[in-house]
Amino acid sequence: MRDQDMAALARRWILMLACLAVPAPAASQEPDEEDLVPAGFGTLLQDEVSLSLRSGDLLIKATPLAEEVTRLTAPDTHARLSALAAAHRETLEFQTRSTDPVLFLVSVFSYQPDVTYQPEDINIVNQGIRERPLAIQAITPGWGVQRLDQQETQMAIYAFSPFINLDLDLEIEYRDARNAGWQRILTVLEAERAKVRARAGG
Repeated sequence: MRDQDMAALARRWILMLACLAVPAPAASQEPDEEDLVPAGFGTLLQDEVSLSLRSGDLLIKATPLAEEVTRLTAPDTHARLSALAAAHRETLEFQTRSTDPVLFLVSVFSYQPDVTYQPEDINIVNQGIRERPLAIQAITPGWGVQRLDQQETQMAIYAFSPFINLDLDLEIEYRDARNAGWQRILTVLEAERAKVRARAGG
């Protein structure tokens, strides 16, 4: 092998080793405080930022608990959702061994008596990738029974992968049913974000 070839090969190896030695910084899914709109100026209802899914006699709703979403809701709603996230985040971080899981408030409601459900079958599909819950924390006492009376609601907080991106395509899935309405919700959020900035600025 010629000296020039040897030198080129050595440079290539040095470059490869340098790339391996310096890992790329991990992208944070949680926005910085300065990127968030001010709290207390939102007007949206919880249902306006939630995905709903009907599966047989079950109605399932999933509400993101990320501040970038909840700050756009009315002040009392924001306070309630933020308090839920704060109360359970540490436990869910410990259970998932993650410092930044994406949290959703999930509710199940029954239109008929004696309806069963499987909590682990409620998934999030983000950018075409199915994300199963890493941990589930019940917040109503009957959640673990997994059976509903007519007109009964049970709720829990779900912790999902920190790599879920709420700015991209998102669906809620339960068995064979899916709701793909997140793009519409994103439009609502973006419009409300502009209104909140205007209200805060005024």
